[in-house]
Amino acid sequence: MDDRRLDRRLPARRRIYDRVLRGIIWGCAALCILLVVSLIGYILIRGLPHVTLQLLTSQESYLNDTIGILPSILNTLYIIIAALVIVLPLGVGAAVYLNEYAKSGPLVRVIEFTTETLAGIPSIIYGLVGMMFFCQLLSLKTSLLSGALTLVIMILPTIVRTTQESLKTVPESYREGALGLGATKWYMIRTIILPSCVDGIVTGCILAIGRIVGESAALLFTAGMGLKLLGGFFTAMGGSGATLSVALYIYAMERGKFDVAFAVAAVLMLIVLIVNFAAKRLGRRLKNNQ
Repeated sequence: MDDRRLDRRLPARRRIYDRVLRGIIWGCAALCILLVVSLIGYILIRGLPHVTLQLLTSQESYLNDTIGILPSILNTLYIIIAALVIVLPLGVGAAVYLNEYAKSGPLVRVIEFTTETLAGIPSIIYGLVGMMFFCQLLSLKTSLLSGALTLVIMILPTIVRTTQESLKTVPESYREGALGLGATKWYMIRTIILPSCVDGIVTGCILAIGRIVGESAALLFTAGMGLKLLGGFFTAMGGSGATLSVALYIYAMERGKFDVAFAVAAVLMLIVLIVNFAAKRLGRRLKNNQ
């Protein structure tokens, strides 16, 4: 029976109430879409005219009076790679333990409460703690590695919670069937459970990447504000450099170069869209190959 027939059986007052609520829901959805499209469109319209090949492929030079954001682009990619390489095993492993191995008790409640608390801490506090612990106590100094490790702590709750919720969506019959056929628990998790919830893991990665590329407060204290090329990946991790979000802050707030700032914002937006699209495609392909 379709919705129209069910709608006809309801009283007139109930039908009006249902339609009003449905209209409010559609209006809220349309408003959210409009805000996102307007924000992206405004940034791209203001920024893309100032995006040039020289801006993307060079670094800042006072002698030549040129501005380039290639170092910031590379630093952003380096920090994304370093943070994800560290946080994915930790986050997915913690989620698997909480959902598949740990029994409901005080320890599980403490871990879940801790992850929820970490997700609500302001980023500026992460920056101060990262500066004191990674830069000074561990003598990593102000570097991309210090920034990546700080971001790992910041995005760990996101990976844990999204993966844990995704693991809960896997039917219990999958587990019972695999164990009934003689599979070990780890083999079941590795070959059945994790491939079945790869969409949730990819979603957590997308949210984590969004947090990484948009973070500036914590990286100002830990990664630094350098706008020069640092070399290859491993060499750059030991140096101080600004990501695109930090460069955006420098050009907009300290130098008043808003055209360059909008260009950086447009590049940052395009990188986020490309990474999200690629992650979605990868997650869909991994799921279809199972």
